[in-house]
Amino acid sequence: MARFTLPRDLYHGKGALEALKSFDGKRAMICVGGGSMKKFGFLDRAIEYLKEAGMEVEIFEGIEPDPSVETVMKGAEAMLKFEPDWIVAMGGGSPIDAAKAMWIKYEYPDITFEEMCKVFGIPALRKKARFCAISSTSGTATEVTAFSIITDYQKGIKYPIADFEITPDVAIVDPDLAETMPKKLVAHTGMDAITHAIEAYVSTANCDYTDPLALHAIKMIQSDLVDSYNGDMAKRDSMHNAQCLAGMAFSNALLGIVHSMAHKTGAAFADHGAHIIHGAANAMYLPKVIAFNAKDETAAKRYGEIADFINLGGETLDEKITNFIAFLRKMNDDLNIPHCIGKYGPDSYPCDQGFVPEEVFLERLHDIAVNALGDACTGSNPRQPSVEEMEKLLKCCYYDTEVDF
Repeated sequence: MARFTLPRDLYHGKGALEALKSFDGKRAMICVGGGSMKKFGFLDRAIEYLKEAGMEVEIFEGIEPDPSVETVMKGAEAMLKFEPDWIVAMGGGSPIDAAKAMWIKYEYPDITFEEMCKVFGIPALRKKARFCAISSTSGTATEVTAFSIITDYQKGIKYPIADFEITPDVAIVDPDLAETMPKKLVAHTGMDAITHAIEAYVSTANCDYTDPLALHAIKMIQSDLVDSYNGDMAKRDSMHNAQCLAGMAFSNALLGIVHSMAHKTGAAFADHGAHIIHGAANAMYLPKVIAFNAKDETAAKRYGEIADFINLGGETLDEKITNFIAFLRKMNDDLNIPHCIGKYGPDSYPCDQGFVPEEVFLERLHDIAVNALGDACTGSNPRQPSVEEMEKLLKCCYYDTEVDF
């Protein structure tokens, strides 16, 4: 038996934020990030709508990109004091992910972070509060997913929390919020979205309910992402829907080792100047992982189906996969994303010498490979690598060399 879970309600289209007026409750805590929601007036509108619904409202703000365990604990403490019956998370993936983890700790104050990270092991929520997610970026789709990514900076590792319990009750997908994204964020979130859809389609947990969502999302992203990056706001609006469809697919079909590698490299080199931004990591690793997974007959066939669906051409299956990889690499070029870690600069743009020195990468390679294999996303990858193969794959992602194993 399999399960397919989405939010109970999804409000979408321009002005969808107004759905907050219809919420029934006494107290709402809004969780937000670094200020863009305040700057563009969306936070004030959310507060106004919730008050119009008859609620007392409190704000927990300042959630950082790649939210930390410490931030989660502070937010949960604030919730325990305020006792909201609605948690409303708005912004990019970071504040929504953080709020999901806070929600768990709010409902179960004695739970440890390690217990929260047990895959599909969270006890039943909604004893104290329901959850609404309002996305401002077009990539993570955390507004419709059963996942949250929290960073333990002491270990330099991002941990995925995975459980259908943290699927939001309500998602608000209002393209007005996405139109405020800076150009670089459009690129990174867009490549995160296409990675979600592709990994969901080839995942060992794919099914008839997830496949159409994944394929249509890929087709929309092919059509819309680069134009959105270049300032076409109609395409920006469409991308907000595309990333949400990709999220619906992967939340139920799960992901693969592109995400495992991105999770375990993202914070691994923070002491050398910068994080590897999640969407950029996915963009760099995706072509390499496709080449690796395509050695599996079933995965190769499904990559070929994607290539056919988006009309990339090719007579043989090998040609179709080659064209698919070339299409993704060109998209990286169009979005000014480097092809490998060795060329990844502190500002995320391509450069001659990236911020991760070769000797540091090689010194940490084994531990990263082991951690990636232990990531929650690895189990549904169509081809299970050994530690040695994961090390080789990560090297290909550092040097941009061919995957021939």
